[in-house]
Amino acid sequence: MQDSALFQQLIQFVTSVHQATADMTGDIQHDAITPVQYKILEYLAVSPPQTPSSISVCMHMSLPNTSRELRKLSEKGLCEKMSDPSDGRKQVIHLTTEGQQLMENIFSQIEVRFRERTRNLSSEELEQVGQALQLLQNHVFF
Repeated sequence: MQDSALFQQLIQFVTSVHQATADMTGDIQHDAITPVQYKILEYLAVSPPQTPSSISVCMHMSLPNTSRELRKLSEKGLCEKMSDPSDGRKQVIHLTTEGQQLMENIFSQIEVRFRERTRNLSSEELEQVGQALQLLQNHVFF
């Protein structure tokens, strides 16, 4: 496959992932958090801990906007700031127990929707999906 065709496939795949994500998370109850706050919590749930600047980059937000959203999440008791154990000058953000519980609840709702989407796949097809996801994670989305 030519590099250009492979790249076009990647663009289609990423677009499909965005659409599937919106479909599976669009009406999930978020306990009075905004969609931006949800995305921050999701990022912290799967890649803890993070610095405010890494959150800012990942969320495509300015650092002042990220700091404001983190302050709101902290006030809600969903995340907290700590000194980085390896560099006391840096601050890292992680989920609180309440934040972890919220994300586990949300992820369980999303899992139900994922299972609905994949319910007609055979065991072999589910295994292939898992292998494909692992391959993408290891070589494209690392």
